[in-house]
Amino acid sequence: MERFTQLSAYWPADGRGMAGASAHQAGGVTIAPFASWLSGNERLVAWRDAQPIMLSTLRQQVSALCQQLQQRSEMRWALCFDDSYLFCVALLACLHAGKTPVMPGHARPALLREQRRSFDALLSDSLIAMGKPALRIGKRAGRSAAPLPAVEDSAHLVLFTSGSTGQPREIIKPLAGLLREAQWLATLWGDQLANSQIIASVSHQHLYGLTFRILLPLALRLPFDARQILYAEQLSVRPPSPKTVFISSPAFLRRLDQALQVPACALVISAAGALSTAESARAAAWCGCPVGEIYGSTETGVIAWRLGAGVWQPFADVTFTPQPQDRWQIHSPLIAGEGTLMLDDRLTFHAEQGFDIVGRHDRVVKIEDKRISLSEVERRLMALPGIVDAATLVISRHGRRAVGVVLVAADLPDADQLPLLKRQWKQALQPWLEPLAVPRYWRCVTSIPHNSQSKRDWQRIEELFDAAD
Repeated sequence: MERFTQLSAYWPADGRGMAGASAHQAGGVTIAPFASWLSGNERLVAWRDAQPIMLSTLRQQVSALCQQLQQRSEMRWALCFDDSYLFCVALLACLHAGKTPVMPGHARPALLREQRRSFDALLSDSLIAMGKPALRIGKRAGRSAAPLPAVEDSAHLVLFTSGSTGQPREIIKPLAGLLREAQWLATLWGDQLANSQIIASVSHQHLYGLTFRILLPLALRLPFDARQILYAEQLSVRPPSPKTVFISSPAFLRRLDQALQVPACALVISAAGALSTAESARAAAWCGCPVGEIYGSTETGVIAWRLGAGVWQPFADVTFTPQPQDRWQIHSPLIAGEGTLMLDDRLTFHAEQGFDIVGRHDRVVKIEDKRISLSEVERRLMALPGIVDAATLVISRHGRRAVGVVLVAADLPDADQLPLLKRQWKQALQPWLEPLAVPRYWRCVTSIPHNSQSKRDWQRIEELFDAAD
């Protein structure tokens, strides 16, 4: 606990620390306009272990990196960071330098090479051999007092999400839309967010973590932890104050050890999957507050929210239009372009204007709250030597979900060969796929079962996994 107490000297007792004449008031929390994020009185913006990081340091490091970027011709910079504070430096420097931040969502070299046409150069806090220009930012980044250029109205970020084809799709997110999203969230949870610190078990490399772990704290002048919470034990050693907001996921909250003691949270937010009523209640009891959940996607931004695993409530400016084949079209100012998108989720609406999520239309699934494209897994498998066809699906056993695959190989392996081949196939997939996307259950057949319409017979495919591995 001692390593956290050093931060208390930097904590403003009243939550004030930055002046902002044109700020917007929402739910008792002042949302600072983007132009004032790096101005105003000295305050704590982040911490790393026992090390406080102050506004003046952030401003100087952003200015120094901005000058470096302005001297370079590359326009699109991929951001690949483990440290959230250094990511914040890189993000703000790119925006002020008139560059486009690109967020691949990972730092795996094989996938970065596959997406190399999406960016010109790379910013990171580690060494990544890409064959492209790269700048590595260390904890002792350079400092400068030079004034920062204004950020253009057209500033935007590039993120990626898995489509139904398995190919990562580029998503343009205007900065103005991200700031509007932060206003919605501050209006919804302003009282709980006021004067709090932000800790998170999710990565800033995806939209959920970017919004809640980086942009929302900066907009609300709240300090955030530069380190990601990986284990519940890290929470149990935190002091009871200052006030804490925990940004997490269903997978993390499901694994909480109820025997551990944790500081009471003012708010726990979960996204990237849905909690059951029992799971939400257990997490709320452990954290000392209700769990607020967010429904949304990289394409749409936040769509709806709920407390205690109840019915989803759309944000005020989000509307839905029914479409043929039980589809729904969403209308939201957070969606770039025309502001509409067809949802892949199947929804059931209720009289009180809320809704439930009852399934999906596409082949993107959630496993441990990771968005996994079964089509991409099939594509990667069929690129391996000797594999002719592949069908992937989700297998549920003992309350846990994992990817299963039915393969057609050029030469059908016998029982003795299969264990070695499975190890080789898994090893070949690791550079490309998230660990949870690598198949756990394997079946080899002479042909994939099909029905009379020449479509894959998923009932018969599922029956191949009836016997336990």
